[in-house]
Amino acid sequence: MRVLVVLPTYNEILNVEAMLRALRQTVPHADVLVVDDSSPDGTAEAAERLGEELGSISVLRRGEKSGLGGAYRAGFAWGLERDYSHFVEIDCDFSHDPLDLPRLLEAASSNDVVIGSRYVKGGSIPSWPLSRRLLSRGGNQYASVMLRLGVADSTAGYRVYSREALERMGYQSVTADGYGFQIEMTFRAKRSRLRIREVPISFSDRVHGVSKMSTDIVSEALWLVTKLAFRPSGSPTR
Repeated sequence: MRVLVVLPTYNEILNVEAMLRALRQTVPHADVLVVDDSSPDGTAEAAERLGEELGSISVLRRGEKSGLGGAYRAGFAWGLERDYSHFVEIDCDFSHDPLDLPRLLEAASSNDVVIGSRYVKGGSIPSWPLSRRLLSRGGNQYASVMLRLGVADSTAGYRVYSREALERMGYQSVTADGYGFQIEMTFRAKRSRLRIREVPISFSDRVHGVSKMSTDIVSEALWLVTKLAFRPSGSPTR
């Protein structure tokens, strides 16, 4: 495996150093690409300094804040041009535990798409109140039923994609962000008949910094599911 960890950042100065050190220790064979949306707090500069110290860390600066989906599309394109075989999605805020990554990569050796799942046996969200848990679980069940995904956690953002999976899915034309981006990527993986595996993880809320999630992103995701579900049979996904 030639693994590229794609790490989107915006104002993550309180997390980026700890995350890069954790990744370098946990998956020393992997390269890391920090995709920074012109953070005014110096996130990109901190990542570049860590790259000089730790090695195998690159920084891709984007001109403006344009969303999670755009950051991943840019990171995937950068890695595909450089012949990486596997691509990791992970949040910089430690809601995804880097210690889980070796298990996801192990599963990726025999699957096209691996999802770090909160909703399969062994997965958990220990810090969420019941109301938020019900909203998330309900949204995932709605997406799974409407789109016939057979996936318990289609909104999960901790993933591994093979190169072949990204090429077959046509990721470049996915325009949604946040939950919507993850749902449509899952939908395309299913439509492309890729091998999808869910691996249980424990999901934690960020400790430092401000969440990027908003009601607009949630609404976009629900509307996207409805549009995809009622698309005429046989219509292209891209």
